[in-house]
Amino acid sequence: MTIILTRLYDNYATASKVMYGIEAAGIPASEISIVASNADNWYSASNPHDRDRDGVDDRAQGAATGATIGAATGGVAGLLAGLGMLAIPGLGPVVAAGWLVSTVTVAAAGGVTGGTIGALTEAGVSEKDAHVYAEGVRRGGTLLTVRIPDGDRARIEPILDRPAVKFGSAA
Repeated sequence: MTIILTRLYDNYATASKVMYGIEAAGIPASEISIVASNADNWYSASNPHDRDRDGVDDRAQGAATGATIGAATGGVAGLLAGLGMLAIPGLGPVVAAGWLVSTVTVAAAGGVTGGTIGALTEAGVSEKDAHVYAEGVRRGGTLLTVRIPDGDRARIEPILDRPAVKFGSAA
């Protein structure tokens, strides 16, 4: 059985580090999605070389990371390279990539308020938690969602949980 795990992070840099950890644990980048607020215009398609917002050009950092942990980063690097800007009703400008984004994009294109909430609930997140996650993104946070086999839960949750924002039942 496949399960969906979703966590909210204070910033994009933290979420991107978690993505690398998840992939290093053997979860393919195709099973990871990210939605980050771009209300402060941190991401610009014209200057996309610091996507993890750590102040270092990701092209040089990627080479160093690749030399350190090998081909495992290729998938996440590809996911990060696929970041795109969207305007989602109720959330404002976001940067997003991954499997969850197609559902959010369809809702946003149709002008549906709560596209992220609908996408999350469709993926199995409770409506209450989906509202909290959407509000977290609206306030500047970054949402990371991963699809995994249920048997991987005990190994992946600790990677997700360490730096995640803690709240109610969704933490």
